[in-house]
Amino acid sequence: MSKFEKNWKPKQSSGGFGKKTRETVRGPQPLKPQIQKATGQLNGEIHRLDGALSRMKQRETAIFRKTVTAVQQHDESTSKAYSNELAEVRKMTKIVTQSKIALEQITMRLQTVTEFGDFTAVLAPAIGVIKSVRANLATAIPDAQGALGDIGSELSTMMTDVGGLTGSNFFMGSETSEEGEKIMAEAAAIAEKRMGETFPEVPSAQDESVFSNGS
Repeated sequence: MSKFEKNWKPKQSSGGFGKKTRETVRGPQPLKPQIQKATGQLNGEIHRLDGALSRMKQRETAIFRKTVTAVQQHDESTSKAYSNELAEVRKMTKIVTQSKIALEQITMRLQTVTEFGDFTAVLAPAIGVIKSVRANLATAIPDAQGALGDIGSELSTMMTDVGGLTGSNFFMGSETSEEGEKIMAEAAAIAEKRMGETFPEVPSAQDESVFSNGS
């Protein structure tokens, strides 16, 4: 069994306390359970974003109805204020939707790693995506910063461990960076499509045809 294979799977418990301590200090932890832990944490963040999206949808619906009422009453200042608030909520919703889709994509890829061990093609782009998602959520969901930062750090540590096992020096080169950007771009396109399918157009005094959608 190769050095890589030995560190891919958890080691069987053997030897005394001293031996276990030496093994822990001497080398990286088994990689497969680390990846499984990371995917579990990512699924937890995806679930958190699902909850945030549900709350945002409820808020969007309430503001949309208020906007419709204000337009129907020809209250221009109020309808404008609600329209601006509605646009902000939808902007945040799009950011969270894109972030959720991107995290789902890298979670699926990491689950593939647990089956095939294709580290270099998955870990580096995943780290880049988590960094992008973390930055995007800074305004929409600030409390996601800590957890995503921890997950990104764990994946970076795994990259270092893999480099130690294989003798390779992994880094975020142009290819892996482009792959991460591609994932984010695809997530943005899907989010845009979902937004168009989910939310009606914002009503205005010149277009009252949408009133029945928000009444």
